[in-house]
Amino acid sequence: MVSRRSVLLGMSMLPAWPALAREAQDRIDDLIGRMTIEEKAGQLSCFSDTIRPLGRPTNPGEAARDAAAMLMAIRAGQIGMLFNGHGVAGARKAQRAALQSRLGIPLVFAADVIHGYETIFPIPLGEAAAFDAALSERIARAVASEATAGGLHWTFAPMVDVARDQRWGRVAEGAGEDVHLGCVLAAARVRGFQGNDLSADDALCATPKHFAGYGAVGGGMEYGAVDVSPATLRAVHVPPFAAAFAAGAGAVMASFTDVNGIPATANRPLLTGLLRDELAFRGPCVSDYQADLELIAHGAASDEADAARRAILAGTDVSMQSGLYNAHLPALVAAGRVPMARVDEAVRRVLGLKMRLGLFDRPFRSLDRAAERTRIGTLATRALAREAATRAVVLLRNDGDLLPLSSATKRIALIGPFGDDPAQLDGPWSFAGYRRTGIDLATTLRGRITAPTRLIVEPGSGIEAPIPGGIERAVAAARGADIVLLAIGEGGDMSGEANSRTSITIPVAQQALADAVAATDRPIVVLLRHGRALALQGAVAAAPAILATWFLGCETGPALADILFGDVEPTGRLPVSFPFATGQEPWSYDRLPTGRPPPAEPQPQGGTGRWRDAPDAACYAFGHGLGYTRFALETVTAPPVLADASDVVVTVRNIGARRGTHLVQLYVRQRVASLARPVRQLKRFAHVTLDAGESRAVALPLGPADLAIVDGRGTRRIEPGDVDIWIASSSADPGLHAVTRLV
Repeated sequence: MVSRRSVLLGMSMLPAWPALAREAQDRIDDLIGRMTIEEKAGQLSCFSDTIRPLGRPTNPGEAARDAAAMLMAIRAGQIGMLFNGHGVAGARKAQRAALQSRLGIPLVFAADVIHGYETIFPIPLGEAAAFDAALSERIARAVASEATAGGLHWTFAPMVDVARDQRWGRVAEGAGEDVHLGCVLAAARVRGFQGNDLSADDALCATPKHFAGYGAVGGGMEYGAVDVSPATLRAVHVPPFAAAFAAGAGAVMASFTDVNGIPATANRPLLTGLLRDELAFRGPCVSDYQADLELIAHGAASDEADAARRAILAGTDVSMQSGLYNAHLPALVAAGRVPMARVDEAVRRVLGLKMRLGLFDRPFRSLDRAAERTRIGTLATRALAREAATRAVVLLRNDGDLLPLSSATKRIALIGPFGDDPAQLDGPWSFAGYRRTGIDLATTLRGRITAPTRLIVEPGSGIEAPIPGGIERAVAAARGADIVLLAIGEGGDMSGEANSRTSITIPVAQQALADAVAATDRPIVVLLRHGRALALQGAVAAAPAILATWFLGCETGPALADILFGDVEPTGRLPVSFPFATGQEPWSYDRLPTGRPPPAEPQPQGGTGRWRDAPDAACYAFGHGLGYTRFALETVTAPPVLADASDVVVTVRNIGARRGTHLVQLYVRQRVASLARPVRQLKRFAHVTLDAGESRAVALPLGPADLAIVDGRGTRRIEPGDVDIWIASSSADPGLHAVTRLV
């Protein structure tokens, strides 16, 4: 029997957070002993930075106080942290004000640095398509270097919510639908953000969010209620948080949402029972933006004071933006409605984080003007952004080997609203990316194709509305070209927070453009711009070549050109399943089986689990992706008995004509268990790069803990039985099959 905690964490260890030295603990205890309740409430209050604002609003009500009023509040000890500001000069001014307060406790500066500070990388969903923990760690390390050079200590990332409904806009911020991939990348991004020493000048405290179950909002509706069984919560939604905590994450953010009838911010079973008692997490838990105030709208609190009381008692240590802790904790403590011990517990966590960040000894840590001049937008960081962008691209379809483009291609028509629009490169939550340092595809192609007659660029339509004469000009351009690059999809404001969609299709105006261009019978390469999986229709679905390009960030144009012309092999794989229709959502490859599975043959058959108008399958499956060469999985060897960690070994051969990289994927299913098991679950993956004709054996470790079961009481166990193993190229690929027995 494997222990409950070790199975939940996926490893037999507690979160990687070493205890503070005795001297540091004594220092914190001394401060807490000298603090007034008002000063304690100040340390638990986080506000939008109006001293050094971003220059564009990212949340409602951000400018509630002007800079002078904020500096006065800091000197009075009423603010413990600021967020979503940037720039060293303003941060130094704010920190000086904090040091002038009665106890001189330094501020910590935080921000929603989701996929880049000023150098913008692919959205996290695109980054996840690389299936590469080492790459994710390198990206997070580069982001941390830039963000700390700009005067930050703390990021509200990574988002580790498992997302299985593509209608939900925040799919863009996470790693997709799979638990194992989510765990691997959550840990990698935490390691990258924080580095080896959280007190280092370039270390950025990581905050996995949103605890827990936000990705299961009903109907994919942003901020909606979550109704999830205890078993599913622990088996699907908690593991990426556990992985992030085990990697040493310094803080956590609570979800906005109602979770099983209780809003997360006031949900003591969630924030104390699960987070503290089961997961043993020791860092501060911060509310999402004004989420404690929103308890009133939820119907979970009668007024602001009641909301503050419920939030602090549940385990929400830090109140973001609402000011409720400043306004109400002193009176609540005086009235005996909130124990001082609970306030002290929260303050100890906040001061502990500041101590770990090194701010007590070096309050101007990461506030270095020289670093701000030299560590932001470097050539090395831009090169990594380009590498990341190429690795994120997924080749969904390539009939007749239309790609890569031949150098002999004489005339190219770049058609669609995203070919020549640098404002649409970054996608949601691009922080300081608004400074527009990105390069679009049209700019790149104009530099690469110097003869003006060889390239014509036409938008054809707007993102959601037609352009007068746009389709006619686009059709004329297509007729005069040898090949069409059709750059279509979602605008940057169509995904991300508060951007749920009831239909995850290409906007009508762009679909009409695609259908008209396809009628010219010119070969078409579709370049999808998107923050979620899409349900492709008509000429888009039928195009001979389709690339999923997400929002790739500042190096979009160069990266796409690298892929299109074959300078770089496409190696991305889908971290989310592309459905045939929106009505299939929520859908994930690792769904539970039905007692009446649909037949293998395509014709309709009554009395089975099926839709009348779509198969119970994905149009493009999780894990799918093509390259410019081909691979064969030749043999697989699995241990007959799985009592300890063992290797499953597969031989892979490059049967194509050029060097390439293949993603080997290992899926499992226990045939019989006390709880129904998913039809397949990813447990391991590995890249193998081979020359044409070369073969290699790849070993993928598998152990009993990978087959652990969690039931509705939260009990975790390993049950003996036969286990199917598939080594495959996607979740839908039959691949190679083996059987082992779990004992």
